[in-house]
Amino acid sequence: MFGQYQFDPGKESQALPIGEQLEALAELVREGKIRYIGLSNETPWGVMEFLRLAEELGLPRIVSVQNAYNLINRVFEYGMSEIAFRERLPLLAYSPLAFGLLSGKYLPDPGASGRVTAFKGFAQRYDKPGVPAAVAAYAELAARHGRSPASLALAFVYRRWFVASTLIGATSPAQLKENLDAWNAPLSEELLAEIETTHLRQGNPAP
Repeated sequence: MFGQYQFDPGKESQALPIGEQLEALAELVREGKIRYIGLSNETPWGVMEFLRLAEELGLPRIVSVQNAYNLINRVFEYGMSEIAFRERLPLLAYSPLAFGLLSGKYLPDPGASGRVTAFKGFAQRYDKPGVPAAVAAYAELAARHGRSPASLALAFVYRRWFVASTLIGATSPAQLKENLDAWNAPLSEELLAEIETTHLRQGNPAP
């Protein structure tokens, strides 16, 4: 489902059964090559099936799920967040800046150097009609509160109750500093409320 927003039964493809995947991973745990098992880019059905088969077959339980999560892609909150709570299965959030779009740098210059322009094949999730307007709305919100767009986006993800860790990326020391400083600049209740209002208007344009 990477970069897709609908489940299409017609696009089903052959895959190794989940039980067999867990058995192979269990062997790696026994050999001491890995400690724990996590999932990535998984759906609610897939997560629950991994959990069910692990219990049924007496195999290692998955301990985390690594999915995209950011201001313009909050689909984890619809179904997956309840699984995270009830199954004690936290999110490792990747792409918190939406391939750099939420830094705001592409607003004045769509051709700016960065991941979106360097890795076009991987940016398909963000190449959707509603993305520019949503990015602009969050950038404007950040400016009104005296914050950079990146700081706003990262601070939002960092302290979501279901997020155990956030996978950040930086191509310069300045970017890394901004990423780290965002941890020490939590969002006020007022700003969080405005983010929710913006989210209800803009939705999830980059699922």
